[in-house]
Amino acid sequence: MTETKHPDPALAAYWQQLDTRFPQAEAVFADCMADALKCLTAEGVTAYVAAARVIGKLGRGVEPLLAFLEEWPDTAAAVGEAALPDVMTAIQTMQKSPNGRAIDPFIRALAPVARRLQSAELLREYLAIMLDLMTRTTGSIHGHHTTFPSPGLPDFLNQSAHLLGLLTLGGLKNWVDYGIRNDKNHPERQKDFFSLQSADSRAVLQRERHGTLLVDVERKLDTYLRGLWQDSEHLVPYSTAFDEIRKPIPYYDVLGIRLPDVCDDRNGVPGIDRYRAMLAHIVGHRRWSEAQVADNWSPFQRMAVEFFEDSRIDTLLIREYPGLRRLFLALHPKPEEHACDPETTSCLRHRLAMLSRAFLDPDHGYRDADLNEFVARFHELMAEETITPQASARLALSYVARTRRPSDQFAQVHFDDTEVEYRDDNRQLWKFIEAGDEEEAFDEARKVEQQEVLGLPPRHYPEWDYHSQSYRPDWVSVYEALHPSGNPADIDRLLQKHAALAKQLKKLLDILKPQDKVRIRYQEEGSELDLDVAIRSLIDYKSGATPDPRINMNHRTNGRSIAVMLLLDLSESLNEKAAGSEQTILELSQEAVSLLAWAIDKLGDPFAIAGFHSNTRHEVRYLHIKGYGEPWQDMVKARVARMSAGYSTRMGAALRHAAHYLGAQKADKKLMLILTDGKPSDVDVADERLLIEDARQAVKALDQEGIFPYCISLDASLKAGDDDYVRDIFGQQYTIIDRIERLPERLPELFLSLTR
Repeated sequence: MTETKHPDPALAAYWQQLDTRFPQAEAVFADCMADALKCLTAEGVTAYVAAARVIGKLGRGVEPLLAFLEEWPDTAAAVGEAALPDVMTAIQTMQKSPNGRAIDPFIRALAPVARRLQSAELLREYLAIMLDLMTRTTGSIHGHHTTFPSPGLPDFLNQSAHLLGLLTLGGLKNWVDYGIRNDKNHPERQKDFFSLQSADSRAVLQRERHGTLLVDVERKLDTYLRGLWQDSEHLVPYSTAFDEIRKPIPYYDVLGIRLPDVCDDRNGVPGIDRYRAMLAHIVGHRRWSEAQVADNWSPFQRMAVEFFEDSRIDTLLIREYPGLRRLFLALHPKPEEHACDPETTSCLRHRLAMLSRAFLDPDHGYRDADLNEFVARFHELMAEETITPQASARLALSYVARTRRPSDQFAQVHFDDTEVEYRDDNRQLWKFIEAGDEEEAFDEARKVEQQEVLGLPPRHYPEWDYHSQSYRPDWVSVYEALHPSGNPADIDRLLQKHAALAKQLKKLLDILKPQDKVRIRYQEEGSELDLDVAIRSLIDYKSGATPDPRINMNHRTNGRSIAVMLLLDLSESLNEKAAGSEQTILELSQEAVSLLAWAIDKLGDPFAIAGFHSNTRHEVRYLHIKGYGEPWQDMVKARVARMSAGYSTRMGAALRHAAHYLGAQKADKKLMLILTDGKPSDVDVADERLLIEDARQAVKALDQEGIFPYCISLDASLKAGDDDYVRDIFGQQYTIIDRIERLPERLPELFLSLTR
């Protein structure tokens, strides 16, 4: 083993434990350990190094070891450290088979796959699919012991993250099964199928795509939770494809709200609205339910209490948002009144499902006397503002006592049309004094420390790897937030400071401003009074009639269709003093942005301002300073006044995220201005070309989307002919401002020349 070169004793100890002679591993070991120490517990770090040692001694070269060192911290962050034994078992299984060469692509796909799956259970099912493919397509030659590796396995692993973006695990399993069945004895056709090259492969993939994937609507649901219910719990998916005996149903615990990984449209309700119904019901429990002692209640009594409590929660939710009634009734089954035969079958679930439907549906049409009596008693209770879970439970126990039948004990239970699929499994309704199986099953998760979830879920973007000429899927995490606010009066003082320049700009603005304005009449608030409407309203008022309050009008230009995104590099280097000036680059940028925003506002073009900086690929911060729907007023000025700089410049991810907002604007010309003072870089990237090439690919994608990117570089080190990296990224679409003190003057002029 080589002598350690790591000065940190703890790092040196881990390097000794790794026990490898690969110099490539030593070169990246410190960075990988920094990621691991950030993401993993102490036990997790020890297991991480031990697993890496095993992989390094497989005899497969340095690539699997490097892949594991780089990928496992991200994988563990997505699905938890407990998934490591399953991953190592899969690696050892591959090592013992002829498929050892697939270990490297398997490990490299781990992190993107884990980010798609987001739970150890789903990762375990993915591993089962992968091992099943490997086992069933690894063959023997002419019946002898000599075997050849699975032809399609490496291609499958390379495509796995992309496939999981299109399919649920159930759909992926069906797609893999189809490929194995039809191309098992044709190695070349296998490769075409699992690399998505064959027509069959794409057709089956399209067939298996159905429903709404939770991973695709997670951000919308998170916003729904926060905006409508003031709840910010983490959303965790579970698979609906592998438990055929008893389908799992939603639930919540201290680790988050568990929802199915996919929801199909049902009864005319889109999949995303089914998710919303599930979340609303769970939020209702979290807000209004209390755990009750269940030791002395029978299973039938507990079942009745759950149905009554679920109905109480739904009624309270409908009271707050009446539109939920339509959604709940569309998803709630309506059992036929005489569908269950009490002579041969236990009908308690059937009776409770009818009762639950009747609680929500005034037009239920059921004639059973007991049912209608308890519906009336339930609504009398709900009329009381302070109805408690205990009162609901007493009513449920009374119903069980009134309607009990000997056949309720039968082993055969009527289940048809009794499952209310948007309701959770009610595990949080119960607590137990005596320790037992129930407590172990329901309460064990409460002992786990709750994970802290801050802000909106990140958006994941690919990043271009120029070495392999391919994208690294879901490589960068972009977190967006509203920029903090300062004092808007500071911006007014800056504009006053440049009053002479503003006066010159105004002459240009008057020339560029479209003259063919269109009046928008009948506005309650507007730029001027609409005299005709105002006089008519005054006459109505004098004569005793209700006057029309829409007495103002606005104007919009008709003939200039430009949307602008101003993207600001807010990296640490902006805090440096500008050459020949007492001001920092950040202060000059602040002045320039204020003048430019004032100019664009005078022209009437829709525009947005955002800033970005990064702290490794795991944390790219995108800060909204002005949105397209916000006017250039004090609220926006306050954010500009608070602009601050820090960290690094991962430009490609910021460009892709800004394009997400600019691309949605309805304009003939979409202009993205990028204000930066240096080349793309980040602390986790040693190869300076990597982020330059990624930004170049991002600019190419902008061009294809109809967005015109233009860079204003403040890099004072760039001289004539020494602007290679700027030209590499933006082609001819850039300007270098070598005298940064002139930025407040040059930036508005550049904009006007680009949009003349």
